[in-house]
Amino acid sequence: MNKLDTSRGLAAFALAALPLAVQAQNDVSAAADDAASETLNPVVVTAALAPLTADESLASVTVIDEAQLRRQDPTDLTDVLRAQPGVDVSSNGGFGKSTGVYLRGTGSQSTPLMIDGIRLRSATAGAPAWEFLEPRMFERVEVVRGPRGSLYGADAVGGVVQLFTPRGEGAPSPHLSLGAGSFDTRRASASLSGSEGGTRYYMAASRLESDGYEIVEGEGDKGYDNTTGLMKLSHTFADGAELGVLALRARGNTEFDSFGSPRDTDYVQQVAGVYGELPVTEAWTSRLTLSDARDERETHGGPGVSVFDTHTRTARWENTLSLGRHELVAGAEHSRDDVDASIDYDEDSRDNTAVFTQALMDFSPLTVQASLRHDDNEAFGEETTGSLALGYDLDEHHTLRASYGTAFRAPTFNELYYPDFSNPDLDPETSESVELGLRGQFGRGFWDLAVYRSEVDDLITNIDTDGDGFVDTPQNVERARIRGVEVATGAEVDDWTLRAALTYTDPENRETGKHLVGRASESLRFDADRALGDWTLGGSVIAQGERYDDADNTQRLGGFATLDLRAGWDFAPGWSARLTLENLFDKAYQTVGGYDSAGRTAFFSVSFGDQ
Repeated sequence: MNKLDTSRGLAAFALAALPLAVQAQNDVSAAADDAASETLNPVVVTAALAPLTADESLASVTVIDEAQLRRQDPTDLTDVLRAQPGVDVSSNGGFGKSTGVYLRGTGSQSTPLMIDGIRLRSATAGAPAWEFLEPRMFERVEVVRGPRGSLYGADAVGGVVQLFTPRGEGAPSPHLSLGAGSFDTRRASASLSGSEGGTRYYMAASRLESDGYEIVEGEGDKGYDNTTGLMKLSHTFADGAELGVLALRARGNTEFDSFGSPRDTDYVQQVAGVYGELPVTEAWTSRLTLSDARDERETHGGPGVSVFDTHTRTARWENTLSLGRHELVAGAEHSRDDVDASIDYDEDSRDNTAVFTQALMDFSPLTVQASLRHDDNEAFGEETTGSLALGYDLDEHHTLRASYGTAFRAPTFNELYYPDFSNPDLDPETSESVELGLRGQFGRGFWDLAVYRSEVDDLITNIDTDGDGFVDTPQNVERARIRGVEVATGAEVDDWTLRAALTYTDPENRETGKHLVGRASESLRFDADRALGDWTLGGSVIAQGERYDDADNTQRLGGFATLDLRAGWDFAPGWSARLTLENLFDKAYQTVGGYDSAGRTAFFSVSFGDQ
């Protein structure tokens, strides 16, 4: 039996055993149940623009909370996303190299990334730069699977990932951390948070440097550095009105090879926003958010210097009306993308205006969620998307849900306007998805089963028309079908925190019958952590099946399984140390053809203060 088969067996055992472990905990105290419920049935905001617990959201959701992030202490944000239910990650190496996140088999451009409600992406490439985000800046990750076009507009075909930055609380609390590890990786971070009266504040800075490793054999180590700063400030007035600002900026340099030539990119990732929230009446709350997001890259090497800077400005107005047990949300959004590049695009800006509404209705034991959005885009015209979800509480522990939703992906600037590559006749991708799910929610555990099917029309894909191994032009594929099954479960058992996920995805180009490029069909993840006095010990098993690196399915990338271990020690008041070992058995694998994984890595850090 190989490592992948062994890991599948372990995960299957975990998936079967965790619900039994939950049942065995029925005699625990009510206080312990309440604490565990906050972790295992968390409040989710992204799924419905409103704070709902996971079982109330009527969506397939995964929340990675602050405790999980601190235990795993990742140097790369996608390490905590990898193999979560319905999530696939591919990377051209590690440490700041190009990375894609796929939700439910859709493309990396079909997974919007939000930071405190502000979308960050490259308007030219279409996908966000996951690889340039420092995980220590965030305290929470919400992953919502399934179409969310009716709430978030273009590109929310497979779902949405939202990152949340901390809010200050209580007396001033400083935090310092220093760490070092494999490939001469060094990291330092500091933060200060607190609140006084109605004012909350959080400020943080971090610096990461790494010499990297030999991603492509014979081409030398590829380094990476990142400097990130974050400032968040809000004030709540006596009448309940709230005003807040956010500014996050990451900049640095990453080295790589392209067509055998060494290159490096100076990058900037930035989000900034100001919001005001006003309780107009006891039942009506209005919120206005003005935001600015930037993705800037300057690449040196090869034929010369290339610049691709994109700038997105957005104004979003949301109104929430509480009607007893029901809630209505209505709003409007206007955004503008601008491109400043070293090449001449046929168009370098476009505007999008949208109106949206959502109804959340509670007819217990039946709940209904319905939403509708209309987008008018300067580049590709008008699109209307909608969704309908029904939930029924079978009893106090089990909720059955069914949903239908539509979404679309807008062609990027590169796909529409890039010289000698683009296709100005591209249509937006459009999709229809149906899902059936069942969730069991207990005080100290949960399990969730979801079955879904998505039909995608006019799928945008890059085609090698002359067979020379290089992409010539993007084209619409008439039909694609993605279907899958996701199982997730978690439990708090004595001093153990256990989670397991198993995903099967079947993404198919219906014109050719081939598997869509870059997606693994099977994945599993099992996380176990235990508290032992001043110590915490834990580990993660991650396994994924094979994937294909080309549209004809002739270039197969084999499956793999890895084991990560971690340990934390609170060795003095306010002081802690943490050690992580990733890919303990030094498994060699690739998620993008030609780019090797990092192999075994270790990282050790010492911290002072609470975070």
